[in-house]
Amino acid sequence: MTEADLTPKAPLVREDEHPQFERTMKARHLIMLSLGGVIGTGLFFNTGFVIGQTGAFGTVVAYLIGALVVYLVMLSMGELCVAMPQTGSFHLYATTFIGPRTGFTVAWLYWVTCTVSVGTSLTGAGLAMQYWFPNVDVWIWCLFYCLLILAMNVFTTKFFAEGEFIFSLIKVITIQVFIIAGGLAVFGVIPLSDGSPAPYFSNLTEGGLFPKGLLPLLTTMIAVNFAFSGTELIGVAAGETQNPEKVIPMAVRTTVVRLVLFFIGTIVILAALLPMEEASILKSPFVTVFERIGIPYAADLFNFVILTAVISAANSNLYAAGRMIWALAHDGMLPAWASKRTKRGLPVNAIMLSMLGGWLALFTSVFAADTVFVVLTAIVGFSVVAVWIAISVAHIGFRRQLKAEGKSASDLAWHSPLFPVVPVLAIILCSVAFIGLLFDPEQRLALYFGVPFAAACMILYPVIARRRDARREAARLAEAGRH
Repeated sequence: MTEADLTPKAPLVREDEHPQFERTMKARHLIMLSLGGVIGTGLFFNTGFVIGQTGAFGTVVAYLIGALVVYLVMLSMGELCVAMPQTGSFHLYATTFIGPRTGFTVAWLYWVTCTVSVGTSLTGAGLAMQYWFPNVDVWIWCLFYCLLILAMNVFTTKFFAEGEFIFSLIKVITIQVFIIAGGLAVFGVIPLSDGSPAPYFSNLTEGGLFPKGLLPLLTTMIAVNFAFSGTELIGVAAGETQNPEKVIPMAVRTTVVRLVLFFIGTIVILAALLPMEEASILKSPFVTVFERIGIPYAADLFNFVILTAVISAANSNLYAAGRMIWALAHDGMLPAWASKRTKRGLPVNAIMLSMLGGWLALFTSVFAADTVFVVLTAIVGFSVVAVWIAISVAHIGFRRQLKAEGKSASDLAWHSPLFPVVPVLAIILCSVAFIGLLFDPEQRLALYFGVPFAAACMILYPVIARRRDARREAARLAEAGRH
């Protein structure tokens, strides 16, 4: 059986063909969900690594390229989400417009990404709290925050959305304060605590524009793309959004603009205030900058921001992981109990299963950090970019089917500009990021484990699909016999 044999032949899936989730998310929730999913460890910690590898100017260029990739992917996803605003949309779009094998693989790749992130975020929350309460074991805080995010996810989508809105707002305000205060320090309006003169932008060109050559620009692209991951949560939440045809395009535009301003603004300030050799050894460049511009209690302030960031990440990733499990179960690829929902329409069983996966990831990070956990995190790095490629390819398939039905982009409620340049360029740039992994021995692990994991999903799909179809046929015959 080939993938083409298993591909749905029906016209485009319409909104009324799938059971509805509670549509309580507004534009502000969707924007903050996406921003909150992005502003986290990738920005707060990986930035120092990228500056150390590519230099200050190279880091700005790398993040500009990353922002372009995000914008292209978001345009493709926005068009798909407006046309088919369904929960767990990656699975649906890849299944419908590429093939069910791919849809199945994308769902599992993204689920592993999210559930591992839940586990690592719980660990991060415990470590952040131990900074203030050193005599309390980390696992106690992990359990506390586990129960907190479970409560935010299993009662109502509105509760989750409001909580994520608050968490994200704290991070956004912190970034804005950092950019303003750092900008004043760059030009000498705020004197540096060590008495050194205003640096202006001299660090941006220290040692040349690309002091280590152009290769580090290629090898750090996965790290940059990982820093931007989370924007795709708009697609996961599409089925729970009010007025998706209006809200989603606005969220796409607003999120991308703010991400560019926040990320590029932050990178420019970091690069201007920190020499390249200093940034390369920093655990978090933000702490040093806060201290250099004389903000009191810088360590405590940033520890609070880290705590907020990791709770937000755990919250949004549990939400996304639960929706992926629900989408697979609803399609018959997992036991039916995983697709059951509460009276409020929430997939509590799928959320609980994903939380179990998060706890397993947490345990592996403690007891098997050099084996199982390394494999899981490698798959995470691989899957983020793989999902983006799948979204872009699905966009091309969507337009192809639209044309086959005798329709055009003008018939859509909202469509991406510059098709097919947008998805094709996104695929090329994401593929270049994969190539960059080959030149970095440490990051190469993502390919060693990510590719076999994806291949295993592809191989297992027909077996699981045949069993699903057999169950459905047996149920159909039993129903026919009763009548």
